[in-house]
Amino acid sequence: MSTHKLSRRYVLKSLATGAVSAVAIPTVIPRSALGDDATPGANERITVGVIGTGGRSRLLIEQLPSQGQILAVCDCFLERAEQVNAEKGQGRWAVYQDHRQLLERKDIDAVIVGTPDHTRVLVCIHACQAGKDIYAEKPLTLYIREGRVLVNAVRKYKRVFQVGSQQRSMAMNRIACEFIRSGKLGKIRVVQGCNYTGPRFYEGLPEEPIPAKLDWDRWLGQTPYRPYNRQLHYGWMAWWDYSGGEMTNWGAHGLDQIQWALGKDDTGPVDIRPQGSPRDMNAAVHMKYADGTPVRLELSPGPAGGAIFSGENGRIEINRNKFTCNPPDLIKDLPPQEEIDKWRDEVALWQAKYHMENWMNCIRTREKPVADVEIGHRSITIAHLANIARYLGRRLQWDPVKEVFIGDDEANSLVERPQRAGYELPQIV
Repeated sequence: MSTHKLSRRYVLKSLATGAVSAVAIPTVIPRSALGDDATPGANERITVGVIGTGGRSRLLIEQLPSQGQILAVCDCFLERAEQVNAEKGQGRWAVYQDHRQLLERKDIDAVIVGTPDHTRVLVCIHACQAGKDIYAEKPLTLYIREGRVLVNAVRKYKRVFQVGSQQRSMAMNRIACEFIRSGKLGKIRVVQGCNYTGPRFYEGLPEEPIPAKLDWDRWLGQTPYRPYNRQLHYGWMAWWDYSGGEMTNWGAHGLDQIQWALGKDDTGPVDIRPQGSPRDMNAAVHMKYADGTPVRLELSPGPAGGAIFSGENGRIEINRNKFTCNPPDLIKDLPPQEEIDKWRDEVALWQAKYHMENWMNCIRTREKPVADVEIGHRSITIAHLANIARYLGRRLQWDPVKEVFIGDDEANSLVERPQRAGYELPQIV
């Protein structure tokens, strides 16, 4: 067996602390100096606002390509935005608590949205309406319906939208997915992915004092009102109200690779079967596409950033910027060495610099980036389908064209969720 890889040093500490150097601030180029379409020219900096300043956004700030220039940061926890401005912006950036105020600025071309999952879509839609191009972290959505609303908004307002699925920009992932998609692996017999864990359900937590400078109502956004508790604020990814657990967190990467390798970016599975009882949010899930290709989310452990593809001509395991082949010489043509070498530094496997470069290049050309909003919506829909099937504990039939469950009102009630007053999604068609 042959292994092609770049590095496995996942420096989690860097993500948790956001311990990165300050970003130099070049001279501001106002949008009034741009062309008639307000699109930056080839030699002009793309001005950027950052909405959400947690650990991931801090890393993105550090990795912002040289053609980008940050002007402002925003967080409903104002203290955190102020800290980022002091540490990364040397006090030069404007600081906001309400993202709508940042979006009002005419001198900002684009935004990076790194908010928690449950508030991401509404912020992105507001950015579309404000005429900003968007780089949004994964997972793209909290539930399926809001993904389609977001796609509609991006198309209506003609925005360039990159989902933070940075493996789409990694050379090793691309070469392996292209090989599978070309048919050289032969008919796919089975795809095996990780059995990503799901979220927990809220059963009450003791109320704690709301930290100073935190707009707790804005943090909750569309979700049901809950008294403040630190476990919710900092551990939101564990809870159904705010996230889909690891199924949507790491699953956003692994399932995206399945979609990419199988050439299914515009569709999804049609048959979903949980291997457990109702509300078993850790059950394995088996799926099938319309062409009969089976996908089994059952590995523990496994390639969290990819999957194992077994075909007539061999077997390929894809993970983050690496792949393994059996037979060893199945894939002979590797990317150029310089493409491999650029991923060898200590944060390589977490970085998004080259993914962000693709986004910024597309801002100039107005082309779709490699992880366009439709791709992000379709990939994370699979994770939502898996969690819904786990919640109900039974087989489901999905129509990926109409994006509804077939003959199942109960399942269809879970495609969307009620939104709190003041945080409703606009109707965009």
